[in-house]
Amino acid sequence: MKIVLDAMGGDHAPGVVIDGAVLAAREFPGIEIVLVGQEEIIRTELARHDTTGLPLSIVHASEVVEMEEHTEAVKRKRDSSMRVGMRLVKDGRAGAFVSAGNSGGVMAAALFDLGRIRGIKRPALATVYPAAPTPILLLDMGANTDPKPEYLVQFARMGTTYVERMWGLSNPRVGIVSNGEEADKGNILVRETYPLLQASGLNFIGNVEGKDVTRGMADVVVTDGFTGNVMVKLSEGLVSFLVKYLKAELTGGTLNKAGLLLMVPGALAMIPGLLLLIPTLRRIAKRMDYAEYGGAPLLGVDGVVIIAHGRSNAKAIKNAVRVAKEAVESSMITAIKDGLKRLSVVEKSAPPPGAEAPGSAAEAC
Repeated sequence: MKIVLDAMGGDHAPGVVIDGAVLAAREFPGIEIVLVGQEEIIRTELARHDTTGLPLSIVHASEVVEMEEHTEAVKRKRDSSMRVGMRLVKDGRAGAFVSAGNSGGVMAAALFDLGRIRGIKRPALATVYPAAPTPILLLDMGANTDPKPEYLVQFARMGTTYVERMWGLSNPRVGIVSNGEEADKGNILVRETYPLLQASGLNFIGNVEGKDVTRGMADVVVTDGFTGNVMVKLSEGLVSFLVKYLKAELTGGTLNKAGLLLMVPGALAMIPGLLLLIPTLRRIAKRMDYAEYGGAPLLGVDGVVIIAHGRSNAKAIKNAVRVAKEAVESSMITAIKDGLKRLSVVEKSAPPPGAEAPGSAAEAC
């Protein structure tokens, strides 16, 4: 199995990307990592490591899509690492593409060179939302800020297939983000999507509020890309804030320090109990660490594409390669295509987009 890694993509590329590639090559047997980018720079970075016997190869690409560039630059730079890497997948010379570069740029390159799976109207960027008792697949998180109701149904279908194949979860529960649990709650998009999901044959449980997402009430949660992006980034910000706040409160200020000194005798007696908590604290930290999840799959394009966080460290890059490897091994693209073939036409009883649905705009007026 060959997995293409965009050596030039990311805030800390190419150094951190090469570090992650070396880690992945050492840890995951049976794969070859194809580093795509400016060859001389890649070789310089590889020289920092002992790569003897590691399955690493280089494909030269003369151009780079910078983090601040977007669709027009991707279209113009046909010899960029993104475009060259995508064509390797398109031509069957690699099984997957991984990049920590500009997510909009990666999506544009995927659409230019791989195209959409037949029948898919829009691709969706999916991500694991870890702030719940069990992992949740949230999509879309930025690829489509103003989707149509039928797009959300396709997102739910692709998300269900992904969770079944990648997580081994049978008949996953599907929910749609809304501002209330009742069927007549939500904006026009949510209210028009609701009956379509009901008639989709999926395990649709209805609307889920923000608090319900963190309770693990659904396994696949669909929403528009604007809302999904805000949800994910707000959650990341809250976790970061809480960690910094607790650290500052426990260690900062004269009174806190004096209190810690006064607590020393009692604290010593508590050490054994605290030591027992260390494994639990480590599990929590690992659960909330974005680097553990590696990258987000771009579902709906005709090839395995994994987009890692722009600020990814070597560990995140390594795990993004792992996610790509697992997606290829599980035949994720074939599964999505098969699911679309089995997808029947929406029941005639379900009102089409724009028709009056429970709590529709017409009823509200």
